[in-house]
Amino acid sequence: MSSSVLPLIEGADPANFPLDSFKVAIAVLLSKALDLSLDTAFSGVDFGRKGVDFTVAVPRFRLKSKIPELIEKVTSTFTPNHYLEQCVGESPFVHFYVRTTTLFKLVLERIHQSPASNGVPFGSNWQGAGKKVVIEFSSPNIAKPFHAGHLRSTIIGTVLSNLFEANGWDVIRMNYLGDWGKQFGLLAVGFKRYGSEESLANNAIMHLFDVYVKVNRDAALEKERGEPEITDQKAREVFRKMESGDESTLSLWRRFRELSIHKYAEVYNRLNVRFDVYAGESLVRSDHIKAAMAALEANNLLTDKTSKESNNNWKEKKVAMSLGTLRTAEEEDAEANPSGRGVAKAVDLNQWKLGKPVVQKPDGTTIYIMRDIAGVFQRYEQYKFDKHIYVVGDQQELHVAQFFKIVSLLNAPFADRLEHVSFGRVNGMSTRKGDVKFLDEILDTAKEAMLAQMQQKEEKFKDIEDPDYTADQIGMTCVKVQDMQAKRVHSYNFDPQRMTSFEGDTGAYLQYAHVRLCSIERKVAPTVVVPSDPSQINFDLLAEPKAREIVFILGTYPDVVRTALKTYEPSNIVSFCFRLSHIISSAWETLIVMGQEHELAQARLFLYMSARDVLGSAMRLLSLSPLTRM
Repeated sequence: MSSSVLPLIEGADPANFPLDSFKVAIAVLLSKALDLSLDTAFSGVDFGRKGVDFTVAVPRFRLKSKIPELIEKVTSTFTPNHYLEQCVGESPFVHFYVRTTTLFKLVLERIHQSPASNGVPFGSNWQGAGKKVVIEFSSPNIAKPFHAGHLRSTIIGTVLSNLFEANGWDVIRMNYLGDWGKQFGLLAVGFKRYGSEESLANNAIMHLFDVYVKVNRDAALEKERGEPEITDQKAREVFRKMESGDESTLSLWRRFRELSIHKYAEVYNRLNVRFDVYAGESLVRSDHIKAAMAALEANNLLTDKTSKESNNNWKEKKVAMSLGTLRTAEEEDAEANPSGRGVAKAVDLNQWKLGKPVVQKPDGTTIYIMRDIAGVFQRYEQYKFDKHIYVVGDQQELHVAQFFKIVSLLNAPFADRLEHVSFGRVNGMSTRKGDVKFLDEILDTAKEAMLAQMQQKEEKFKDIEDPDYTADQIGMTCVKVQDMQAKRVHSYNFDPQRMTSFEGDTGAYLQYAHVRLCSIERKVAPTVVVPSDPSQINFDLLAEPKAREIVFILGTYPDVVRTALKTYEPSNIVSFCFRLSHIISSAWETLIVMGQEHELAQARLFLYMSARDVLGSAMRLLSLSPLTRM
């Protein structure tokens, strides 16, 4: 390939993925040497390992000739060109090394290209243009503090939302609050017994939680002693009034809901998390619930569920509740018919080994899963989504599978567009008494630990404009990074001591890496200033292998973003951040800026600024706020 002109290949996007240019150049060579289509050849080019830029596993093409002969065809026809410097056969692979000058020009200039000239910043693309995704995540229950158990859903959902947006999708970020059901009935009964307007004014969410704990204890004691279950009966009556539209009951419910959302908004703002929609069970319209019930009946999917079946189910779910593996919002559903009063309506999914979930209680009130079913029809009507993702813990896999299956049996046109992104539990987020730790407490502890460490370096501490904010951001980064380092399907142990350390791969280390990159420009100014036009920089002066290593990993960033969207793994982005930070750390002694010849200093400063911009972009994808001083 004597010229720099490349053919168009489906799936290749050199404008937004600079390294695709080299993959296309390799595909052209493979196509000619092995008589392959360009598309097939392009799909066979992978990133290399251990110092190799790109690698092709020849057997994947399933050609009739022997592998050594095919490798010889490729290597013998190779000639260096504008994109490729070297081709080496190592059966069953062929390795390619790209031309360094072209690599530097394509990657570094693209990083600093303005979004106005290319449409999107470096790392983003338009591959999802015209598509819409609804992502439901976080979903706490009203009148209860935001506890650590909600953290994973909130973090994963936020990162997925950012990833979809970076890949060109229109994203609806939805918080589906647990704001309906018998749980509110219990809260209303409890507030009448234990509520205080003064305490509500001082700290609404904690007071309501305290009330909820007390009234639950009342209900449990009545049941254990075999006494008339007055608390439970009153709670059910309150819920019936809610569903029938009783204004005085709904007025109290609205008040508690608004107070809860106000508090949650404070927590989300601190976490750097936002939502487009605060939805909730209460906002699922009654006409959609009735229509969904009618559809179940019309499709002959409804069956009765006996008290014996409900009791057995209740016993199993009580165990799950005691272990903290059942969503509080579903406790009322677990009690669909524990006392044997009347007959509940259910959908028999036993042939798919999914049990027999209740969709309507004997008293006619709705069940959580029924509101899920009606709600997704309502959402499709409103948003016409191409994909709908539910970010819910693996404890809910059965519930989500039941929900999806029922939607499928109803022949919903969007049934194949629903996805469950599950995740493992966080262990060790409880106090010694076994009580749940609230998120504010965890974040405050991390913040205090960071502030104490910052104060040990007096000179640097003086330069920080807002130490409180800075310590909070570092602490937040520590909490989030510890969560995202683990593959989301895995549970992990929460370790406050390791989390807040500056040693090893922690959030504090990431922030430090970004701060140090920011400091270089300040230290060398005004002696060394990077020109606004990157073409004026002499990249040929970046001759060290370490500089090439940095540029190549920077070039992989758009591919990392694209892959993370396919796997729904925040950990992919976290791993990239640490790899880049480690390479930069190893370059400080080699790629010195201060005191160097002017052109060389400019080139190296530009390289570090490029690394700073990419690391900052990746951190923002993770919902982190990159700091400039600490």
